[in-house]
Amino acid sequence: MTIRLSKIYTKIGDKGTTQLATGQCVSKSNVRIEAYGTVDELNAVVGMLRDTIQAANVSTVDCADIILMIAKIQNELFDVGGELSVPSEVLNTALQQVVQSADIQRLEMEMDAFNERLPPLSNFVLPGGHIANSAAHLARTVCRRAERAVVRMSEEIAVRGEAKIYLNRLSDWFFVLSRELSRRHGVEEVIWAQNKKR
Repeated sequence: MTIRLSKIYTKIGDKGTTQLATGQCVSKSNVRIEAYGTVDELNAVVGMLRDTIQAANVSTVDCADIILMIAKIQNELFDVGGELSVPSEVLNTALQQVVQSADIQRLEMEMDAFNERLPPLSNFVLPGGHIANSAAHLARTVCRRAERAVVRMSEEIAVRGEAKIYLNRLSDWFFVLSRELSRRHGVEEVIWAQNKKR
């Protein structure tokens, strides 16, 4: 199916409302809009993370596998946003692309593979040490906010469990990725120094 967007502005939102995928008009402050809007923001941050990794690795560090993983995640986040924009009573998971348990399991397997190469954590780490590490932490924190927005939505509107679990697991994935990026670039992680040790 080909989608053609010939006109980007519609003026529908000029009065603070927007349309769901079903055509239903709701306020832009609606919990559903906040949820899928934050997932959209996360996808933008993940795109920046992907570009940051690519720019930082020109002919130096091989991160081709990570770039492919992130590309898959960006498509899945688009699926999550699409799902959240459709009221549950009309959501048809047989026709609409949605994240599944297998996608969550894949994230877990990727984290396990990264962790096998990483030293055990003995203290909290801070974002930083390398631009790619910081970008992964930014994605992690925005992912946590997206998860909170979806949880708030689920308190009022039915949301499939897989969508919430996916975001929860994904924030962990970005944390482990931040550590793996530091390892690949040969930089030390920034360790949180407790006040008495600073």
